This record gives sequence, C-alpha cells and structure tokens, in this order.
Amino acid sequence: MNRSGSLKALGALAQATRLDAFRLLVQAGPEGLAAGDLAAKLDISPPALSFHLRGLAYARLIQARQQGRFIYYSANYAAMQSLVDFLTENCCGGATCTPLQASSRKITARRLG
Repeated sequence: MNRSGSLKALGALAQATRLDAFRLLVQAGPEGLAAGDLAAKLDISPPALSFHLRGLAYARLIQARQQGRFIYYSANYAAMQSLVDFLTENCCGGATCTPLQASSRKITARRLG
C-alpha cells in the first residue's frame, strides 16, 4: 500500500462507527455479515450503515457480494495486511522485530483459520 492508500484507509477508520463495523467484519471472517445483521449489531439504521460502508469501501477495506436478495460485506484482509505492512515497513530500523513478526503471524493465522 502506498501513502495515498494508507491515508484513505486511516481516514476511513478514524470514525467510531466505521471502526466498529470494520472490526466486526474482521471478526466475522471471510464469509462476512449480511448488511442487516451488521446494522443490528451496530444498532444503527440501514441508511446510516450504508453511509459508513461506503467510506470503508472507498478505502478498499471491505468488499461486498450479493447472495440472493442479501448483500454480504467482508473485510479485505489483503488491504488490512497491506496497511499494517506500510505502517511497520521500517519498524526497528529495518532490523528483525519480534513484536512485528508475532503480529504478522497472528493476522495470517486469523485469515487462514
């Protein structure tokens, strides 16, 4: 991820409802959540949810898929990892960084499991 993409992603996440929505989608895994279920979990109206999801989609942090008459949203794990990589690319001055390695393994394990 480049600087511009990182700014979009961080800007999208710099709002409480969008951050909460993104975290719920990360926890839901690759299958994601139906829009109605996400709105219920966040206790917000469908129009408000739509507004916030647009911001996350613009930053390419989430993706949508239609299944029957429902729209499911899921986290874009590749974009999330790319953002983490961009933020930590010079961590520890380029030396091996144990906390960074542990964090990467944790994200990869969640994505695969």
